[in-house]
Order: sequence, then structure tokens, then C-alpha cells
Amino acid sequence: MEKDEKNMTCCCSCSSPNALPQEIVAYIHECMQKPHSESYLIPVLHKIQNHFGYLSPVYLEEVAQLMHIPASKITGVATFYHLFSFTPRGKNRISVCLGTACYVKGSGKLMERFKEKLGIKENETTPDGMFSIECSRCFGACALAPVVVVNDKVYGDVKPEQVEKILADYGFKK
Repeated sequence: MEKDEKNMTCCCSCSSPNALPQEIVAYIHECMQKPHSESYLIPVLHKIQNHFGYLSPVYLEEVAQLMHIPASKITGVATFYHLFSFTPRGKNRISVCLGTACYVKGSGKLMERFKEKLGIKENETTPDGMFSIECSRCFGACALAPVVVVNDKVYGDVKPEQVEKILADYGFKK
């Protein structure tokens, strides 16, 4: 699909802005050719988040135009699922389980220590874009409580004094 560089829109009839990369626009157009194309909204949102790390209002508006779905419905779907983020996440995503078993074993203190060391609040990203922190409700690893996951690595039976070592493993210096 060619782009009209002057107007920054697709050459198709959707007249969508050029915020999304060509491969995602092509995927959306492919989905729109299938029966029940609206049911592909969540995979489209996942594809965008995997590419950019988050969903911005600009991306959601473009999806609305491309998929012919009201922006309010897309926002409703995206806000319903906790896996979608509306702010850029850090290169290293720290997730602290605050489910019952982990919380009873001290994950609340772990969360506070991570926030203190990184100088950010929950669901924020460090200014250098290296770290973000979020809470989770359960990883299904209660026997390892309290659990922290950094990117895809699971840390079990974590103590507050281990937070600096975990951060150092990912290049944190302070």
C-alpha cells in the first residue's frame, strides 16, 4: 500500500493518519477482509502494543478509522484489559505481585522499595526509559511468594534487601 507523503494518509479509502507502521496497517486491512472483522480488535491492539510498548490515543484513533469502529468502543476494550498500557513502559518492566499470598509475605514492602530506589510511582517509567514498575494480582506462583517478575524472569521469595541486586542485574546504578 502506497502512502501519500504530502497528506500522510493511506491511499485507500480509510483516510487514516500515518501513525502506524506499514506492517500494522497491512495487518488491519487483512483483518478487515475477514468475516467478523471487528473480532480482530484485540489482536490488532496487541500488535500495536508489542511494536510501540503502549497504546497512544493517536494509535487508537487510527485503528478506529481503519477498522470502522467507534473510538469510544476501542478505548473501552483497551481499558478493560489490564495488559494494555497507555503510557510508554520501560525497557525493563518490573511487576510486583500484590495478590494475597505475596502481600501477606511482604510484597507491599517490595513495591515500596522498588519505587523508592527508582524514584517513580506505580505505573510510571524512569526518565531514562530503562525501568517501569507495575503491580500484578497473581502470577500463579504462590509457593514462591513474594514474587517479582522483571521482563520474563521470575524472582521468588524476594526480600526488600534484594531489590538493589535485582535492579543492578538490569543495569541500574544509583
